[in-house]
Amino acid sequence: MQNTLFPSVDYPTDVHTLTHEGRTILLIGTAHISQESVKLVEKVISQEQPDCVCIELDDKRYTALTQKKKWQSLDLKQIIKNKQLSTLLINLLMASYQKKLGGQLGIKPGAELLAAAKMATENNIPISLCDRDVRITLRRAWKSTSFFKKGYLLTTLFASLFDSTEINEEKLAEMKQKDVLTELMDEMGSVLPDVKRVLIDERDIYLSEKIKESSGERLVAVVGAGHVAGITSAFNNDHSKDIQEISTIPPISKIWKILGWSIPLLIIGSIVTIGMQKGMADAGSNLLYWILANGIPSAIGGILALANPLTILGVFAAAPITSLTPVIGAGYVAAFIQVMRTPPVVKEFETVGDDMGSFTGWWKNKLLRVFLVFLFTGIGSSIGTYVGGYEIIKNLIS
Repeated sequence: MQNTLFPSVDYPTDVHTLTHEGRTILLIGTAHISQESVKLVEKVISQEQPDCVCIELDDKRYTALTQKKKWQSLDLKQIIKNKQLSTLLINLLMASYQKKLGGQLGIKPGAELLAAAKMATENNIPISLCDRDVRITLRRAWKSTSFFKKGYLLTTLFASLFDSTEINEEKLAEMKQKDVLTELMDEMGSVLPDVKRVLIDERDIYLSEKIKESSGERLVAVVGAGHVAGITSAFNNDHSKDIQEISTIPPISKIWKILGWSIPLLIIGSIVTIGMQKGMADAGSNLLYWILANGIPSAIGGILALANPLTILGVFAAAPITSLTPVIGAGYVAAFIQVMRTPPVVKEFETVGDDMGSFTGWWKNKLLRVFLVFLFTGIGSSIGTYVGGYEIIKNLIS
């Protein structure tokens, strides 16, 4: 594509020229695991010497890419307290998927974004981080997904880790038309349209507005190729009014809050009613059944995850209580105890991406074992709630 500011410079079709209020933006569509994209980014920035370099990163991802010891800033206990384990797991799964593909090509995922930042720094060019906070993106995606589709999403992401498909030059050429994340989302788009909307479409709008907000008359913007069409489409429209809405995490609806409290109230009310109608002995036996129905499967989940013995005991005791409140689940309690009793070591933070691609790695890596503890005990608690609740309601109406 011919650059309108520098007619003598010819760039490949991966470079797109956009204009906005008299300003010119060279939008570079990249593949996040392509050495050719790295070279193209370096060439364009060096040649153009723009007033600003816009990059498809937020502060968190930029820090994670630039800090070799990024594990130091990862506070697992705080993540568990904030109930963000699910979003962290999805983030790690996606990062591991990209790392696996990048490893086949001998390049670190996001290398072209780092190259853009490095070139800008070396040439004293301001950097504008234009992507939405990754935590907001992942939490919006998670909240927009139904319970059953959450399972499909996790299953698809897990399956991608064990995909043995080799990446060749032909495949890489295809991937340059859409970044790795877009390719993965396209496969799930028909089943998970809300996830694709949050991860791709909303970010296209966000990136477009943040690029337009960046200072300077001549800008270079580096984004994944999968965002180019969306950014181009949104660029000449004013979406500034949409930024606040897509930058917040939707609150839990009142209906879900009511449903969340209705189950524990139903269980407690049923046990009280049984006591009033049939005597305290029957109420006590139903209460004991509830404790065992919740505690045993949750503890089995901990055993399957090879959790610390105190974690297993802790979740056995906690599950009957957490099942009676929507505030916190048994999985989070178990994960917190596991982190306290068997904290991951430095090496396991650094090898988590590789360990994710191995079935046994999930049990050997203490960080990944925290996720197994979280998932397995949570599933056990859900089973216990259903079994225990069914038995108590049956005894009430019989």
